Amino acid sequence: MGIEAACPAPAAAEAPNPNSALEVPRLLGAEGGAGDLISHLPDGVLGDIISLLPTKEGARTQILASRWRHLWRSAPLNLDHRCLCKDVADLDAVVSRILSTHPGPGRRFCAPVYHHHGDRAATADAWLRSPTLDNLQQLELCCFRDRLPYPPVTLQPPPAATFRFSETLRVTIIGDCHLPDSTTQGLHFPKLKQLALKRVSISKCLLRSMIAGCPALECLLFHHSFGFHCVRINSPILRSIAISDSLRRRGLQFEELIIENAPCLERFLQLGTAMGLRISIISAPKLETLEHLHFLPTTLVFGSTVIQGLRVDSMATAVNTVKILAIHMHALSLDVVIDFLRCFPCLQKLYIESSGHEKNNLWRRKHKNLTRSLDIRLKRIICRYYRGIRSHVDVATFFVQNAKVVELMTLEVHKDDYSEEFVAQQRKMLQLDSKALSDEEAAQDAAAVSIPENVGPDVPVEHSGTAPENDVQEADGMYCPVQAKKVNAAASGCCNKAHDSSEAGSVSRFSLRWITRQHY
Repeated sequence: MGIEAACPAPAAAEAPNPNSALEVPRLLGAEGGAGDLISHLPDGVLGDIISLLPTKEGARTQILASRWRHLWRSAPLNLDHRCLCKDVADLDAVVSRILSTHPGPGRRFCAPVYHHHGDRAATADAWLRSPTLDNLQQLELCCFRDRLPYPPVTLQPPPAATFRFSETLRVTIIGDCHLPDSTTQGLHFPKLKQLALKRVSISKCLLRSMIAGCPALECLLFHHSFGFHCVRINSPILRSIAISDSLRRRGLQFEELIIENAPCLERFLQLGTAMGLRISIISAPKLETLEHLHFLPTTLVFGSTVIQGLRVDSMATAVNTVKILAIHMHALSLDVVIDFLRCFPCLQKLYIESSGHEKNNLWRRKHKNLTRSLDIRLKRIICRYYRGIRSHVDVATFFVQNAKVVELMTLEVHKDDYSEEFVAQQRKMLQLDSKALSDEEAAQDAAAVSIPENVGPDVPVEHSGTAPENDVQEADGMYCPVQAKKVNAAASGCCNKAHDSSEAGSVSRFSLRWITRQHY
């Protein structure tokens, strides 16, 4: 994320300078004209809007018009260090100045504190004790990022005042620190809905106590954290879990997750490789989304069904609840994909990533009998890193010919590979030329087709040429929703294919869409 120029002192913003570098175009009818509908909203509504803006943009609203001059100071404070200044040496002073100027209350506080130890520990503690942050709802003691000092080799405890907001917090993200047992033992977080621990050292007992003290918890993230061997989940309302391995630091490594009882769990994410982890899902009757199954060694157990990496070792019973699956494999393998279609027969959306070498995926003879009996219910298919090589074409052709109810297939290619000639060649290889629309009809059809939800990690979303980064998910690693990356939307090639569906003899309309990505 780009870091912009330093935020102006709030005191200076009260008397705007027309020649200021922070000059903002005036609102139409900003002094109360009929064209300015926003300014007629109540102060409370405008304050809520301002508190959702990045810190610098929120402060800049003071110079829009006299109607707006007092609103930033009366709105709940959203303080995020990432948009404040380029020079890290100035960051502490800017944060301190904002906290001393804004009267509060605080809605969100996002700042690095892991480098405030020793002589500098008092600075971070003073931030958190500021009356401006009373009744804070979101606390993000964020992790290492570009332009910040590296965390110390020995992780330090967070400031003493970190958990004084335990009664009001709704979102908590803690990074690059050590949580001693005395820190949160016995604390209660009655309103906390999202908890993320990123590169945190924490004991098994403290972790169990912390989770038990969050009765409203809906989203839980463990990212490269350690100090515990096994986590057991028993939660009546938890909806999303995201995990990764422990980065092999000293101390106990995170090696096992057991979901014993999670009646509301809908989404399970593996971040990165999650190497060596064993995940046992005993009871999660509403689990619909699995991402990001990886080719490196991880064991996933559903009752008597065992998946090692991307290999289904045993499958006594199919898993019928899962409808959305995201997988990453080195070499794109149709055999692996078919095994997962058998294991998860109710899949409706499939996200495939493959960045490795070519593999033989001929299927017409090998899977001749299978294609007649396998009931493929997929409606959306997204293939990332599509290169148009033979193995990729064979997999795409398999779905074109056999997925009878598929509505949209999205092929993501690198921008340097995309061209009219490439698309024409791929249509021919996918045996779609005879079904292709005219350019005018294709453009009309492209405009009518809805874009698939951004379910898989880093799956791009096409949106008016560019998919903006999602600031909610980028809240330093919290995974609810999942981050969208910037992409360029290439001209969409859409083809139609009528299928005789096995369900009520209906006809399904098939569309093929191309999108391009700047970087892989």
